[in-house]
Amino acid sequence: MSDSTDSNAPAASPSPSTSTTPGSLLSPETIGPRELVMRVMPMPADANGNGDIFGGWIMAQVDLAGSVLPARISRGRIATVAVNQFIFKQPVSVGDLLSFYAQVTRIGRTSITVHVEVFAERNPANPHVVKVTEANLTYVAIDREGKSRVFGQEA
Repeated sequence: MSDSTDSNAPAASPSPSTSTTPGSLLSPETIGPRELVMRVMPMPADANGNGDIFGGWIMAQVDLAGSVLPARISRGRIATVAVNQFIFKQPVSVGDLLSFYAQVTRIGRTSITVHVEVFAERNPANPHVVKVTEANLTYVAIDREGKSRVFGQEA
């Protein structure tokens, strides 16, 4: 995992996550290599007056991408409880193909922290890939009433 803003996005993890049980939540399948969880291309309606994509639009997409792995691991409802860090490294433009990579970094009794990196593929005639955003978010497993629950308990 590179912190350089001009590095190429690595390939997604070749092996899909396996199912987990509460006793195996800390297995290499759940905390380990990052995984490509979403790809999207912003459209003109997502741009601000300067022609750049709204930061809020990018934040919403990061939240969606970040929730993929926690939803799979929790086997039920989850809610975003914290955006621990959010860094905009480069502007995003209409037509950039955004790839969202997520990696679980911590699993607690009721919460999961995820690191999300966003890469933009630009200029299809001469492709160039740059990291545009990265963030750390925390999600909590919730029950039908919206109260936190322990992983493995009925949602």
